[in-house]
Amino acid sequence: MTAASAILLAIALHVTWNLLARHVPARQEFIWWALAGHLLLIGPWSLAILAVEARWDATLVTCIILSGAALAIYFLGLRVAYRHAPVALAYPIARSAPLFIALVSALLFGATFSPAGIAGIVISSLALLLLGATAWRVDARRAIAPALLAAMATTVYSLSDKVAVTHLPGLASQFGYVTLGYLVAWLALTVALRLESGHWRPRQRPPAGLLAAGALAIGTAYALVIFAMASLPAAYTVALSNGGIVIAALLSVFWFGEKQHRRSRLFWTAVLAAGLGLVALAH
Repeated sequence: MTAASAILLAIALHVTWNLLARHVPARQEFIWWALAGHLLLIGPWSLAILAVEARWDATLVTCIILSGAALAIYFLGLRVAYRHAPVALAYPIARSAPLFIALVSALLFGATFSPAGIAGIVISSLALLLLGATAWRVDARRAIAPALLAAMATTVYSLSDKVAVTHLPGLASQFGYVTLGYLVAWLALTVALRLESGHWRPRQRPPAGLLAAGALAIGTAYALVIFAMASLPAAYTVALSNGGIVIAALLSVFWFGEKQHRRSRLFWTAVLAAGLGLVALAH
């Protein structure tokens, strides 16, 4: 499998689980169930392979801790943001991390990027923010801070993943790495649920078919992005994985018939696609 094919498949799976999360009632806590499904279906065998195949040292352990904590913050931030704003606003903001990733990579690790790559990252990040703004509503102000927190968390776990991938020899061990991070995130969501509702799990669950699809997609998409990082800079990889937002935005307009700020949404979707095209050409 090439990095390009891994990113394309990751995009398809990313769109799948996010559309499922978008159309499942919030009270069913789709992300909680999807993470639990991943841990049940993929967790046991992937952890066994990780234990045997990974090159264990202090660096890998540190990456696991950092990624797990950042993933917990990411999902908690999204969960709060979605309570105050639609996914069409909160999610693009949360996914504007490639610009932060590029800046931190350059400052801390001395990473360099081509002019086309930098231009593509800046354009796509700006387009994500303005695409999200097309879904603005009066009470959405309270979603901005948690969505930006999710973007910061994405920066942390993406850079950590870029370091960790050198210790993970294949996709199977990368699945195990994802499982450890998701375990921490799922536990954090469980504690948050307990504090809010007094229950250790949601009182409702999504339909079995949707739950199975989400469980298989949510971890596979992430593992494929990590796989692509073995040969691509983290900023490029995360930026290209945002191609799923282009697809989701087009589906929301043409398939689901969402008419709010239709022209602006299509315009910024086109700008986002153009920015991602520059990133693709940069490597």
